[in-house]
Amino acid sequence: MRALARRHLGKLVTGVALAVAGAAVAVGVSLPDDAGAAGDAAKAAAAQRDAVAPEGTVEAAPQEGEKGVGRDPLTDAEIDRAEQLAVAGGNLRRNALDVEGDRGPEHLSTNLTETDPRLSGAAAAQRRADVVYYDYKSDAVVTKTVNLDTGKVEDTSTDHGVQPPPGKDELTEAAQLLIGDRLGADLRADYKDATGKKLTEPGQLELSGMVFRKGTVANVPADLAACGTHRCLRVITKVRSGPWIDTRALVVDLSDRTVGRLR
Repeated sequence: MRALARRHLGKLVTGVALAVAGAAVAVGVSLPDDAGAAGDAAKAAAAQRDAVAPEGTVEAAPQEGEKGVGRDPLTDAEIDRAEQLAVAGGNLRRNALDVEGDRGPEHLSTNLTETDPRLSGAAAAQRRADVVYYDYKSDAVVTKTVNLDTGKVEDTSTDHGVQPPPGKDELTEAAQLLIGDRLGADLRADYKDATGKKLTEPGQLELSGMVFRKGTVANVPADLAACGTHRCLRVITKVRSGPWIDTRALVVDLSDRTVGRLR
């Protein structure tokens, strides 16, 4: 983000320099005639040379430390450590299932924990992370709060009927189910029309999507009535470097691995 800000700032500064230089060119070519044609030409040429932006330089991003300070975002090292601690020595890894039905929970996100107003002093200054999982075996969201200073899991919450935004692996699995389902026939046909190729895997598409709950639309069909309790996604598909394909009416129930269509 800091590197991006510097690039944007560089563009802004360069743009200002060009604008000023452009004004100089305008002044140079509009001098009174008593300066002489030769003098006008020389000044205009000098102004044009000044208007050329200097070559930019690419700076390396500052090296990220092992640990952030205060409310700094989690570093990569902190994220890795939080995720390791969250599943170490507990039943979650053994008993939960991920989106593909394999052992272990489906990881959704890892974020810096919100400040607890009940804490003060050294305890408040400690770095904590919330590691969020979805357990497809019990259709539950499991959140582990990890203290990165002590290495301990301080809190575990399990919630049913809560549906955080989908993770990348969930979108990929939902797209795979959609591609292979009979209701994905129009998606496959539209992809063939757009590219001349057969659609066989999610990697051929750019994917985004959102959680679907049955209360968000009217007249939900019976095969999607469990959405909200089950993990259901609407997948938005796009041909890579190509057009969008409308799949808004299709909903993938990842909990029972079926596809439904909204009326």
